[in-house]
Order: sequence, then C-alpha cells, then structure tokens
Amino acid sequence: MSNIRRIAVLIIIIVVAIGGYELWVRPPPWLAALFGPPPDTGRISLSGNIEAHQSLLSFSQVQSQIVELAFDEGAQVKRGTVLARVDDRLYRQQVEIDRANVQVEQAQVQVGEGNLIAAQKSVESDQFDLAEKQLDDKRAENLARTNAGTLQARDLAKTAAGQSAAALARDQAEVGVAQATLALAQANLTVATAKVQLDQVILDDTILHAPFDGVISVREAELGELAGPGVMIFTLDDLDHVWLRAYVNERDIGKVRLAQAVDVSTDTYLGKIYHGHISFISPEAEFTPKTVEVHAERVNLVYRVRIDIDNPTHELLPGMPADASIAALAPGP
Repeated sequence: MSNIRRIAVLIIIIVVAIGGYELWVRPPPWLAALFGPPPDTGRISLSGNIEAHQSLLSFSQVQSQIVELAFDEGAQVKRGTVLARVDDRLYRQQVEIDRANVQVEQAQVQVGEGNLIAAQKSVESDQFDLAEKQLDDKRAENLARTNAGTLQARDLAKTAAGQSAAALARDQAEVGVAQATLALAQANLTVATAKVQLDQVILDDTILHAPFDGVISVREAELGELAGPGVMIFTLDDLDHVWLRAYVNERDIGKVRLAQAVDVSTDTYLGKIYHGHISFISPEAEFTPKTVEVHAERVNLVYRVRIDIDNPTHELLPGMPADASIAALAPGP
C-alpha cells in the first residue's frame, strides 16, 4: 500500500505543477480580473556573440624569410609596435643602388644646365656679332653705290654678315639641343627619385607594425618561414571597440532606436553589467540565422542590430556569448 500511496502523491504533485504552470502562462479571465494581468517587464532580451575589429596582418609587398617574431598569442601591443621582421638585405641593397642612380642623374642635370647656359651665351654673342656685321654690310653697300668704296669690300662685308647669321642659327640650334638634353636628364632624375621612394616603401614593408592598440589573438607564422603577400603573420583584435551582434524579432523592431542604451551581461562574469548602445539597425529583414537564439518565440524574420559596448578592461572577447537587455520604447519611427 505504501508504494501505491507514493505513486498517487507523485501523480498529484505532477498534476498540480502542470496546472500551476498553465495558470501562469495562460491565466483565465477570472484570474486576471481578480489579481490583474501578469507583470510586463517592458524590456526586450537578445542573445548573440561578442565581435571585435580584427586585422589580418601580413607583409604586403615583400617575400623573404622571417627573422624576428616579437610576440606570442595573447600579447597586448601598442600602435606602431614592431611585431615582425623579414630579411631585408636585398631590399636595402636595391635602395642603395637607386640612391647612387639618383646621384648620377643629378650630375647629368648639372652638366645639362651648364651646356644650356653656355649655348645661350654663345647665342647672345652671335646676336651682337651679327648686328655689327649687318651694319658693316650696310656701310659697304652705301660706299659702293657712291663709288667711295670698292665692290670687293662690299662683297666681303656681305659674306661676313652671312657667316655671322649662320653662326647664330647654329648656336640657336645648340640651345634647342641643350634644352632637350636637360629636359631628358630632369625626367630621368624624376624617375630615379620616384624609384628610390618606391623601393624605400618596399624596404619599410620588411618591418611589420601594429596598426592599432590591440591583442594578438592568432600567430600564424614561425621564425625561418617564408613570408610574402597573402601569408598571414598575426591576427590583431581591437578590444577597445567591441560590439554584440544580435537580432530583434520583427514585432519588436519598432520598439528600439539608434543610440538607445543597452545593458549587456555574460555568463563568464555573472552579475556584471556592461554598458552599450545601439549603433546600427539593419534596414532589411532577414531569416533568423540557425546559430542565433532569441529569448522570445522564434519567428521567421528578424532585424540585425549592432550594440557597441564599453570594454576598458578587455574582459569581453570575440566569440564570447552575451545577453542584452533593452528597454522597450513605444512603437514608432
């Protein structure tokens, strides 16, 4: 009999529990009239995962052997910190060759400038000489007309004037050649200077710097390995700027606003509240991702939201599950 009684008591407990649950979830009208409706928290609860800005770091312009890796995973680094180096001997030698070429081109420009100045002075001298020879020619012509001078003197003066004009034309052509030669030398100098700058940029790429303050989450390479474009060396997380990616049900999307304050909590740090705000609300609905859990009843369409969170102590890490609590505002724009 004792066993039958125990079974009966257990059945009664189960029935009472089920009935109590049904009354709490779906209270009958008479119960609501007697005690009032169940309390409405007025808040929207969301779940998602912490995300952070991540930078995949690699040597983008060089291909060489890694000779230095300064940090391991988990290290905190400041912006500008040297993270890695590759063997730079070939790239440094190329920059030295480029600088020597610049010196050669600079010398060519100086020579070209000197030749142009000399040619221009020759033209100036030829112009004075031609002016004088033309006056002599004019005098000899006048004297010959009046029989005060000989025809031979007239012819010699005319010949001298012609020779002077030819010399001027020749030296003017030399000025044109000198100008073209100087322009070519200046162009070569510009190209050589640009090549130095380009190869200096490539040389600078043999040193990998941290682009921002962050934490190294992944170290992909080891000493002695060949680094090159596309070969990841580190993954750097910006833990100063983290956010929660979550999804709001279609029926609740009108109850949240941009810049609205949000309380965020995690299972890792129970009882601790992190403060954030809504920084993005997707303008388009999408089907609920399979990996996303929502506290409310699952619906087909949701809106993605981004919640920026203050993380000064770097406690929140990428991939960490987190819950968000948002005050439900009156529906509206």
